[in-house]
Amino acid sequence: MRDEWEHAHTDYTRPAQRQIPASLAESESDWRHHLERSTPNGWLIQNNAMTEALVSGKPMYLMHTTKDIDAIRTSGELHVSTGCLVGALYCSPLVSQREGLRPHNLGAYLLRTKPSTTPMVFEVVPDAPTRPKGVDYLHLGAIHLRTYLRYQSFLTPAENDQLNHAVLTGLRAAAVFLDVALRNAAGRATPAPEFIDRLATAVPHVPFLGYLYFEVLSEYLMLHSATPETKTYALAGELNNWLYKRLAFAAVADMDQLFDLARFNPRHHRLVQLVEGMEPALGPGVAEYVRRRLSHLFARTALHPSQDAASFTFQGADLSTLRQAAPGLIGQMIFREIRYMSRYQQLYHCFEKAKALEAWDYWNNEGIPTPFNGTLPKGEIGIHPVYPRSAVRVWTAEQDSKGYLHPAKEVKAVFTPHLASWWAPPRQRERQIATADSRVEVARGTRPPLPTHRSSIKGISA
Repeated sequence: MRDEWEHAHTDYTRPAQRQIPASLAESESDWRHHLERSTPNGWLIQNNAMTEALVSGKPMYLMHTTKDIDAIRTSGELHVSTGCLVGALYCSPLVSQREGLRPHNLGAYLLRTKPSTTPMVFEVVPDAPTRPKGVDYLHLGAIHLRTYLRYQSFLTPAENDQLNHAVLTGLRAAAVFLDVALRNAAGRATPAPEFIDRLATAVPHVPFLGYLYFEVLSEYLMLHSATPETKTYALAGELNNWLYKRLAFAAVADMDQLFDLARFNPRHHRLVQLVEGMEPALGPGVAEYVRRRLSHLFARTALHPSQDAASFTFQGADLSTLRQAAPGLIGQMIFREIRYMSRYQQLYHCFEKAKALEAWDYWNNEGIPTPFNGTLPKGEIGIHPVYPRSAVRVWTAEQDSKGYLHPAKEVKAVFTPHLASWWAPPRQRERQIATADSRVEVARGTRPPLPTHRSSIKGISA
């Protein structure tokens, strides 16, 4: 169990240490070296302001936005949500300056696009320097699978049959492309336009591919961008989060209503068009980057390290075999399918709190009061609700004309090991999988959860 959580975390200040499948053309270390040394903004992977704040051991200031400030005040409780941070309150960093608390560019994005919410300022005083280990939700598949198998008896036989059928049907429809991706990870070079088009076709069958696709493009844009905006953020020690926000909303209609990366599947022509529309110089190289990087990440996140990417095939494999050989992919697929069952709202806490408890235990033992999204250290950071060795204070905040935040009124509320209620929209088509990454902190005893979607969040819950 602990090894799985260790595998799902990344410390960008240390060499890569994950075990990976055999025959990969490039190792995790190769990619780390390339990203850090061969991209304009790669130096920010290790030397960003958020990491420096974590390892300093000094008090951290974080911003959260909420629609439920009255419920928080009434209950005196702060609840956390599932998502890319597993079980933490989703925040972005603040930098204390003479003029006030300056939001990270991710926070500035939230403030500009969420005008109806109340900003909150959290002061987290750790007991020691925090290890900069971020949880990478792309690597949570084996944990999803283990949790499902542990609580499988909570589902009826018909529900388990339905789940297995949906997963196997999706895998069979996408198996040829999945094998193509593995062969590319092992050194074969499928023409990039063909690869992208086949990827786009496979996403509706295996929605996890949409998350990989989006994260690879986010990485490409943040690390390669050379716009004045990106350079300004880099001088502050920040990767530019606005880039992937714009990409998502341009690529998928109504993404502001439902931030659903299962719908993210632009074909090659559209992909190049989108990227060139944002930054023309990045268009020519994007398809080849996606081909190489997504293939590598797919092999790493889908297959068990004991497997060989050059010889394993998804075609014709039964579900029992795949659970052993590709637990990462099967777990990610089960995770998306199970939460759209009609009874899942009743069972939500059974599956999700089991993972949150494990994450909280891991963070306590590793000295992590403020976990962050470790796909890249881009500023998505949370507050661990049951860390026993840090002090937390919270205020509502006011923003001045220059964008700085100022604590206004202290909120007398404490964190509880309670997950906010989760709501899933109904499917609109057979293969539509919606993300449950709503970040709400509805207090206990308030109204049932309403459809709440934050465009700032793109991760999947753990």
